[in-house]
Amino acid sequence: MQEEQQPEAAADPMSSSDAPEDGPKETSSVSQNISDADAFKILLEMKMKKRQKKPTLPSTVTELGTEDGSKVYVVGTAHFSDSSKKDVVKTIQEVQPDVVVVELCQYRVSMLKMDEKTLLKEAKEINLEKLQQAIKQNGVMSGLMQMLLLKVSAHITEQLGMAPGGEFREAFKEASKVPFCKFHLGDRPIPVTFKRAIAALSFWQKVKLAWGLCFLSDPISKDDVEKCKQKDLLEQMMAEMIGEFPDLHRTIVSERDIYLTYMLKQAAKQIELPRASETEPRKYIPAVVVGVVGMGHVPGIEKNWNSDLNIQEIMSVPPPSASSKIFKFVIKATVFGLMGYGCYRIGQRTVQFILSMPAAQSYLQKLTEIRSQH
Repeated sequence: MQEEQQPEAAADPMSSSDAPEDGPKETSSVSQNISDADAFKILLEMKMKKRQKKPTLPSTVTELGTEDGSKVYVVGTAHFSDSSKKDVVKTIQEVQPDVVVVELCQYRVSMLKMDEKTLLKEAKEINLEKLQQAIKQNGVMSGLMQMLLLKVSAHITEQLGMAPGGEFREAFKEASKVPFCKFHLGDRPIPVTFKRAIAALSFWQKVKLAWGLCFLSDPISKDDVEKCKQKDLLEQMMAEMIGEFPDLHRTIVSERDIYLTYMLKQAAKQIELPRASETEPRKYIPAVVVGVVGMGHVPGIEKNWNSDLNIQEIMSVPPPSASSKIFKFVIKATVFGLMGYGCYRIGQRTVQFILSMPAAQSYLQKLTEIRSQH
């Protein structure tokens, strides 16, 4: 199971053609018959020269290491923050990583290629088409939950005038400038997260959560977003969340901490150097990885870093509980009830309108006269 997850969570690696143009130009004086291995070594040497041995990193960066000497720099971010974007750019430029891992899955990868204006518009608009797509992709319950959380995101977007995921787009851009840097999607697929979250909540917890999300209207400032990068404030917010919805915190935060940690450790495996021939022994060097995740996941990643992780259990989707089936029935009954009432009201008004027309009244009067004659 663990082996099967890696292809799902990794984007196509950046090829050498994605590197800045000044790299190949510097090697133009080299013989045209240069081998691929030698070319790789030259570009790798250029990359190593740019890599800072003692990088100057933002305070939001946590450094982790592996037994084989690989280094992982985890950038903790606020998802609606300009300063988080700058932190990501500076970290990647300083350490010149071999792999960049971001807190995204394949279902949210589109935000990397969309421009800010389009994303801002998309984030603000919550319509019936999006609801139908969410339900089709994740099922009724998970789809509704996803739309409620999108509503929260839309509320923040409207308050701040800023599209979410800016730090991930900056990471994608900067990674493409680093020679031989791979870009991995390190988050658990969102349908799995939503289905496990829904299954973990009781009937009344689902109602309470949906009610709170539906009527969210508290104003949010950019200062509030920046405060989310302070570990003490964030841990306080998490503690409040645990007290109210402990199972929700487990599925949405704690389990994803494990998954993100696993993916970062997978990315931090040693890199094999190119060989001049098949007979030359294989050589490996420690990898340098930059992880870009929400600040709320950083404590969990630190906690799980030295543990043996198995993601098989947190990738399974439990069967729906009795409360889930009841809640699903109530939602469906409510929707169909409203639709039926709407059709009834429309039909009633239509009949009243037709009967009020002079032609209809004349026809009814003639019909009454004919019946009275008989």
